[in-house]
Amino acid sequence: MMLINDCIRYIEVMDSSLPCSLLLILIGCVQSSLGNLHHHNHTRHHEYCVLGAGPAGLQMGYFLNKAKRDYVILERNSGPGSFFNKYPRHRKLISINKIHTGRQNREFNLRHDWNSLLSDNPDLLFKRVSSEFYPPADAFPTYLSMFVTELGLRVKYGVDVGRIRAVPSPTGRRYILTDQHATDYTCSVLLVATGLWVPQKVEFVGSDLVEGYESISVNPEDYKNQAVLILGKGNSAFETAQSILGSASRVHMLSSSPVRLAWQTHYVGDLRAVNNELLDTYQLKSLDGLVEAHLEKIVIAQRKEQSRRAAGKKKEKKRKLYLTLNKYLQNQEEKNGSDVTGEELPGFHNDNFSMRKPYDRVIRCLGFRFNFSVFDSSACPPNSDNAKGRLPGVTAWYEGKSTPGLFVLGTAAHSRDYRASAGGFVHGFRYTVRTVHRILEQRYHSNQWPSTKLSTTQLQSWILKRVGEASGPYQMFEVLGDVVLLRGSHCEYLEEFPLQALPRFSSLSGHEASPHGLIVVLMQYGKKKIDYLGRSRAETDWTKAWKSNFLHPVLYYYDRLPTEEDMKLRPHGWPLPRPVVVHHMVEDFLTEWDGPVSHIQPLRRFLERCVQTDLRAFYAESCFRFSLTHRTPPLFCQHGYLKQQGVAQDRQLWQHVQDAGFTPSETDVGTPGYDPAFPNYLPRAGASVSSGLNL
Repeated sequence: MMLINDCIRYIEVMDSSLPCSLLLILIGCVQSSLGNLHHHNHTRHHEYCVLGAGPAGLQMGYFLNKAKRDYVILERNSGPGSFFNKYPRHRKLISINKIHTGRQNREFNLRHDWNSLLSDNPDLLFKRVSSEFYPPADAFPTYLSMFVTELGLRVKYGVDVGRIRAVPSPTGRRYILTDQHATDYTCSVLLVATGLWVPQKVEFVGSDLVEGYESISVNPEDYKNQAVLILGKGNSAFETAQSILGSASRVHMLSSSPVRLAWQTHYVGDLRAVNNELLDTYQLKSLDGLVEAHLEKIVIAQRKEQSRRAAGKKKEKKRKLYLTLNKYLQNQEEKNGSDVTGEELPGFHNDNFSMRKPYDRVIRCLGFRFNFSVFDSSACPPNSDNAKGRLPGVTAWYEGKSTPGLFVLGTAAHSRDYRASAGGFVHGFRYTVRTVHRILEQRYHSNQWPSTKLSTTQLQSWILKRVGEASGPYQMFEVLGDVVLLRGSHCEYLEEFPLQALPRFSSLSGHEASPHGLIVVLMQYGKKKIDYLGRSRAETDWTKAWKSNFLHPVLYYYDRLPTEEDMKLRPHGWPLPRPVVVHHMVEDFLTEWDGPVSHIQPLRRFLERCVQTDLRAFYAESCFRFSLTHRTPPLFCQHGYLKQQGVAQDRQLWQHVQDAGFTPSETDVGTPGYDPAFPNYLPRAGASVSSGLNL
């Protein structure tokens, strides 16, 4: 605006008789000013905005790029996967990188590759940057950079979005993202993949004296001969404890719940064996230990020194920290929480209190939470009901519960399967991201969920193939499952549909169920608590497959789609409502499920019950016999033998058939009663020939 005013003042002081070219100068000034104004308030519109260039954001970017959609990935840092530049603090990932499986099947190998993202490039795998079973954290940003470069994903770095708001639009609503330069990015669909990076904190008296996992020293020498108290019992807490076990004098760990071991809970977010060395030193009584207490009720304080004692000695470099409880504090209204007297320490009340000794350091390792601060009220998803509200609440199809058009991806969407499956980790959410993309394609572009049309006789083989190699349902057990739409003599097979969204199946997938019903194929663990290292930990008898404890396929048959009410009333611990028929395939030590007696035959009988037909395979002679003796031959014979697909179209083989006399001769054709449907090979096949065959 200053440039416009200057131009106007210049025209006013000039003689009015000057040529009209001055008017052109004024127009040029105005255009230049408006151009600068437009540059500073530039708004960029895209169909899809992906917030965050971590693994979830890049995985979605791959699918959008493949579908040729208008999208942009916005990243505040200078490269992808910036979280892994700092975390985990001790630089070892706990996601396994099993390169050698003895198999060449890429889909099967993804079951044991927990770091690679999905793409059509078979060589774009994490093993290109690391061969270690537990890889270094620095390898992950390197892999993500390679993923971006080789696939040509559209990522804008250095865009720090500080505000997200929603406004009405002709199609419903759109989202506006404003960055640090006041540049606006607008989009019809917002895909939030920012992960969890805000440290989780608990407020209690003395919490200001506690160090955070995000800022502690990772040099073990800094903890030499020190007593350390760690708040938390997750992997970050045990990772920290393990790094200082050899230098600290003692390490105690405190949280509100006992430690949960991943190999017992089957939840990969619980304590992994790679970090649990402190359990040895605790159980073998080597000064370290675990304690349970509610963090809101503890107090971290320094002991108040008596004035006559303090005056007679030098000032200490760092005062010791004591743990006490709220109930022992005196005059809490007047106390600032920094100092306590001897009477306020738990050892004064209980001389056998487990944590009566002072500590040199107290470290907070309580994990991370979602950053809600960038959303205003019009666009902010609600806090989740689980995970202590650390995560955004999302629907079964990962859309914000009160924010239509805003989807949450990756670790931030873990509220859907918190402590139940692997949706908070790369090897799990790479599949849920693909699920969200398929939902977007159906909703906004009318592209149906990909499906495979099969003959009903092929269904058994297809299911065996999926349970033996598919990685999506294997990693996202009890969350993603395959849906088989039965349609009589054929069926449609849809892979990796979100199970909790089955009541919305038609609108989300674009497919309709039929009166023949549907089968849902998923993987699940047993629900009974057992001794997971005891002799009876596994079930091998196929007649007791429902007692299987380890991961195994389960098939649910419904004669109609479950409703929302059915989902609410499902039995406790069940991923789906009670079906018409359920079939467990007995657990398999090799996770292949290909035993003819233990796996294949029981599966066939279950499928025959569902489709109401015989699914056995028959030789040609048997099909011929069924054709003569049954009004409706088995489906295998209908689709094969009776459609003349039992004999290959080979000239030499056909000549052999003619030479053997299995085809009618010219003399046979002219005989009375000849019917080409029943040539003279009937006697050779053992069938009696009578006038009754001349229909």
